[in-house]
Amino acid sequence: MTRVITPELLAAAQRGFRTSFQAGFAGVKAMYESVATVVQSNSSEEIYGWLGDIPKLREWIGDRHVKALESKGYSISNRKFEATIGVKRDDIEDDKLGLYAKRFEMLGNSAASHPDEITFELVNGAFSMTCYDGQNFFDTDHPVGKPGSTQSVSNSQGGSGTPWILADLSRPLKPFIFQKRRDYSFVAKEDGKTSDHVFMRDEYLYGTDARVAAGFGFWQMAFGSKEDLDKQSLKDAYTALASFTDDEGRKLGIKPTHLIVPTTYLFAARELLLAAQIDGTTNTMANLVQIIEAPLLQ
Repeated sequence: MTRVITPELLAAAQRGFRTSFQAGFAGVKAMYESVATVVQSNSSEEIYGWLGDIPKLREWIGDRHVKALESKGYSISNRKFEATIGVKRDDIEDDKLGLYAKRFEMLGNSAASHPDEITFELVNGAFSMTCYDGQNFFDTDHPVGKPGSTQSVSNSQGGSGTPWILADLSRPLKPFIFQKRRDYSFVAKEDGKTSDHVFMRDEYLYGTDARVAAGFGFWQMAFGSKEDLDKQSLKDAYTALASFTDDEGRKLGIKPTHLIVPTTYLFAARELLLAAQIDGTTNTMANLVQIIEAPLLQ
């Protein structure tokens, strides 16, 4: 029996699709919030002029020492993303909406996973994309020091293999930034009286969209390498990261907390950091940092 398309029927269909979308969205444990600071955006782009200025206290003798904020001019522009599913009018009339439940669940799954895709698209380019100081985020010659007396500091071992990253993810600002202008939501276009698409194609549209972007935070919070992941390379990265100073030569107090690895390095990382012994000898690297498996890191 053919059902009459009424506003109530469309509303019920939309509720079902939305429920499936939300179920798919809730089923994803996204990773981006572990490696990126989430920042709410209020315009088409945000300018992070304060990057590079890591505040540290000094003893108060005499007047306050006012440290002027040096504008770095680093900005992150929001990008628009969407995904849309068409539902045939005939399928609504013929009560075949169950056919779409898993599609909308997958749509929700894709929306919840999308921030990871955007974040690691950035991370994968970190060896060749510039950050606030004009150098590649992972580079061998970041300028540190007062004007006229800067020195080059490296947060990269170089190499040409599979990348891995050692990071301090304990700070309010993480190495990467995920910027949200408009969060992921479920949207519908289904009024046949006003929608040209519905009138011309006899199809209702449902989907999701967002305005988001990813960018770089403090390069001092991460050390990237494309060398083989082994005991010596990890030690060198840890020592370098913990040694970083501010422009006045004071230690930043960075303590690496996580090793971010692609799946191809997962078991090497576990052997380095989880084994109590290696070849019968006490493993001095055991539990040094936590492991984050990042399948999108490449």
